[in-house]
Amino acid sequence: MLPASLRELDAIRDQCRAMVNGRAALSAGASALPAPGVDIAADVAILLQLIPAINQRFGVAPEQIAGYDAARKQMLYQLIRRAGSALLGLEVTRTLLAAVARRAAGRWAGKQALKLVPVLGWAANAAIGFTAMRYVGNSHIDDCYAVCRRMLEQGASDGSR
Repeated sequence: MLPASLRELDAIRDQCRAMVNGRAALSAGASALPAPGVDIAADVAILLQLIPAINQRFGVAPEQIAGYDAARKQMLYQLIRRAGSALLGLEVTRTLLAAVARRAAGRWAGKQALKLVPVLGWAANAAIGFTAMRYVGNSHIDDCYAVCRRMLEQGASDGSR
């Protein structure tokens, strides 16, 4: 269900940010491992769980949207399209995440090179992994928040059919 008030929307954003920070810490741990490719696999696995969880909390998961009335669906899809998010309101798949990951490929290439530098490289890699995961997660939260806020402003937040 879509948030019914700005207060509820703010609380959801705060909860999701805490969730992102926890997952970013997991990403950092995987990034610190010296084995090449482990961090990328871990990041994809983390994002496959994180993005749908954020969508669910904001009420914009595909199965939730399917339950809204036609007018609410239309308004929501228009707002999502304007937000330009590839992860909002859609089924999150490995293919979709791969497209998002390609945008961050330069960062990941740098991370792989750092694995060759013992200790200092691993620590730097962990910091990059944490920051990248946090950036992707918080950007998605910002997109969800903006769409839900517009829905509230337009008076279509009650989630009933």
